[in-house]
Amino acid sequence: MRVSKEQSAQNRERILNAAARLLRERGIAGVGVDALAEAAGMTHGSLYSQFGSKERLVEEAVAHAISAKGRELPDDVALDDYVSDYLSPAHRDTPASGCPFAALACEVSRQSGGVKERFTAGVRGVIALLSKRMPSGLKPRQRDDRAIVTAALW
Repeated sequence: MRVSKEQSAQNRERILNAAARLLRERGIAGVGVDALAEAAGMTHGSLYSQFGSKERLVEEAVAHAISAKGRELPDDVALDDYVSDYLSPAHRDTPASGCPFAALACEVSRQSGGVKERFTAGVRGVIALLSKRMPSGLKPRQRDDRAIVTAALW
């Protein structure tokens, strides 16, 4: 039975959401294809038809997790509020929905070039996003420095 393009896109999104959550919760090395397929409610074949390999799925799930977390950041975020939320027990105790950088940073150095590239691009993207959102009264270098510190916390 053929799957429509729309259904295929929905399946892909469901897989990425489940993989992003599970990778943050258990780590890259702690998640096999069986667990990824089960979490997405899909078969192994569905995962392989969408991504071709676990490595490719991890690459895309890492990028997806970083992008999704970035969309959660309000435009008018205050650094003090952000840091308080980030360091809260609620954030600490929910790694599956928490910071992808904190959850995955210790494993990235042992991953493929593609995962490293996606992770690095995500860090750079967050720094650029945060730099734009820093108070306008700061000098450009101050904005960049505060953005880097905030991203390091993120």
